[in-house]
Amino acid sequence: MIALIQRVTHASVRVGDEVTGEIGPGLLVLLGVEKDDDEQKANRLCERVLGYRIFSDEQGKMNLNVQQAGGSVLVVSQFTLPADTEKGLRPSFSRAAPPEQAEALYSYFVSRCRAAGMTTETGRFAADMQVSLTNDGPVTFWLQI
Repeated sequence: MIALIQRVTHASVRVGDEVTGEIGPGLLVLLGVEKDDDEQKANRLCERVLGYRIFSDEQGKMNLNVQQAGGSVLVVSQFTLPADTEKGLRPSFSRAAPPEQAEALYSYFVSRCRAAGMTTETGRFAADMQVSLTNDGPVTFWLQI
């Protein structure tokens, strides 16, 4: 399971004319699900995402996690993250989970964020989404379980 996390001052996702999720300061989480992923991996990745200390403390050091910084989370499914790009000029998606498994684990990940007390917004699974963000820093990290 993969999370590309970006510290943002604002982020939103649209499907057509509808805004499906929007946050102020916090984390935009692009979430990719691989074939061998399960709820245990989703739990661990959620702990890492919510606990990752990438927000500034009073001394300006990256020492606070999103909860400590008072931020929110926007989780967007991103099936292209598990792509195999090692060879050729076209990505292979053979490592990506099938849609049913990916949607179930995406929903589970979101539910775990909410259960941890995080304000959590979402995109719409398998939709053609338009994601807008203002990356703060820029600060971007790849977390993989």
